Amino acid sequence: MFGLQSCNNGKTYAERMEEEDDAIARYISENDIKVITEDQFEAQDSMTLEENEYVLLEESGVYMHIDYKGEGKNTLGTGSYDMIARFVEVALQTRTDDVGFEAGDTLMANMHIKNQNMMIDGEYFRLNVTDNSFSASFTRRDEYSMYYMYQTAAVPQGWLVPLVYLKPSRTNRADKLARVRLIVPHDQGTATAIQAVYPCFYEITYNLN
Repeated sequence: MFGLQSCNNGKTYAERMEEEDDAIARYISENDIKVITEDQFEAQDSMTLEENEYVLLEESGVYMHIDYKGEGKNTLGTGSYDMIARFVEVALQTRTDDVGFEAGDTLMANMHIKNQNMMIDGEYFRLNVTDNSFSASFTRRDEYSMYYMYQTAAVPQGWLVPLVYLKPSRTNRADKLARVRLIVPHDQGTATAIQAVYPCFYEITYNLN
């Protein structure tokens, strides 16, 4: 999808990291996002209570807002699950010099934000949970899929971080889907984000297949 110029125009990894941090901070400021700690999050029954409230999950660096945990009775325990995700992926940093997009550009999407009842073919993946460790591989590989676009079956780790807290179920109702909004740093993102060092915003729904 994106062709990288060699050495990112001579910038070091540390410089790219600093630019990424600035882009995330700018997005948080411009969108009046309230960031809470994990202790506050746990005290709120692992929920974000205000519309623009995100918890910073320190280990991953992911910022997460939970819109709805889902209709399942429990969070996902040890085992394997066939999942369907619908998502919007938005660049948070202007990178016209190498990967060729601007902050605010939609990089990929298979979900209608304005009409959540309009169902589109989702992103299918196989999730494996072992001792609270989450890994997953995409099983959909057509030309509109994450696998095709980023040339890897590995699901971004940032997509899996929320599943510790969610209770996905099988439902056809858009308002009952487990749903989150995320700010994902490069090392938790797609293969291209990891290589080029840029953050993305995601809105994602999760459903059991």
